[in-house]
Amino acid sequence: MNLSYWEYKTWLSNIDFTIVGSGIVGLNCAHYLRKKYPKAKILILEKGVLPQGASTKNAGFACFGSISEIVSDLKSHAEEEVVELVRNRWEGIQLLRNTLGDSEIDFQQLGGHELFLEKDINLFNECYEAMGDVNKLLETVYGEGAYYLQRNNFNFGRIHNNYISSRFEAQINTGSMMNALLSLVRRSGANILNSVEVTSFEDGRDSVKVCTNQFDFETRKLIIATNGFANQLLDQEVKPARAQVLITKPIDNLNIKGTFHLDEGFYYFRNIENRILLGGGRNLDFKTEETSEFGQTELIQDRLDAMLHEIILPNTDFQIEHRWSGIMGVGIKKRPIVKQLSDNLICGVRLGGMGIAIGSLVGKTLADLS
Repeated sequence: MNLSYWEYKTWLSNIDFTIVGSGIVGLNCAHYLRKKYPKAKILILEKGVLPQGASTKNAGFACFGSISEIVSDLKSHAEEEVVELVRNRWEGIQLLRNTLGDSEIDFQQLGGHELFLEKDINLFNECYEAMGDVNKLLETVYGEGAYYLQRNNFNFGRIHNNYISSRFEAQINTGSMMNALLSLVRRSGANILNSVEVTSFEDGRDSVKVCTNQFDFETRKLIIATNGFANQLLDQEVKPARAQVLITKPIDNLNIKGTFHLDEGFYYFRNIENRILLGGGRNLDFKTEETSEFGQTELIQDRLDAMLHEIILPNTDFQIEHRWSGIMGVGIKKRPIVKQLSDNLICGVRLGGMGIAIGSLVGKTLADLS
């Protein structure tokens, strides 16, 4: 790039902290870095015109774990580990709410519900039998029992007569959240440069040389917060996972309220205004969906359409208005990778589809490590 003296001196010289990724983790990291280092020069690089990945493309669930997820986790994790996972999600949401305010993110605690297909009666029975023990285990997080039985009040089709609901689950407006975070960070004096993709970096003794598709520069500290795209820059145990989503046009007299999980969490939907937002289906073709490329597939979109017709809105006329996809960062373990890789290099990636819940906490931890 043909940079002028003014451009270089203003934006690309004497940088203390460079954050790669302007999603929920990167922006929270910048926010807490500013609190810790009021005079630091902070630069955020974002490869998209808007934040890429999942931060602006998710379903807006403020969730902590459906009953089947907790039951499954208890089979492969110690009880203390499961409690810690849920506590981090709970505390992360509280941190987000305290940072931005409920009105700024349109926080609505309408409850969450796990639905069980008629064919999944064994899974329902397993979760129902475990509900009391799970409530007792997680009382240290919530202060009271979270899960309870509820009838199929929304008249969904082809599911068990009962849901297992959580009174604490909530939903937010993802766009409002990210807009508020961007405004907060810009007001702090941090610089955000969009359409700049980091292609490589070289970790030196006292600084890091960063190469991008636009220019090269040096920074004292480099913080990688690219989540689903992390394997393009780091050798860490994280891989991309595409999530396909759609939303309907407005539906008259829609009475569905809350967040919903189905088929062991591989499908999820919610109300937004008077529409239904539905996503998931990655389990239909894990290999194809292990990609950092945005897009939709006929296999998954057909299944999402069928679920709307057969299960969610079986007796309602509706039309699809928009379809999109986001890229998550996942791995074998559910714990995010938040660590110092060298004196000058830190990463916070692999949020496992829980970016809204833990993104603020991961961002703050990155700042604490810096």
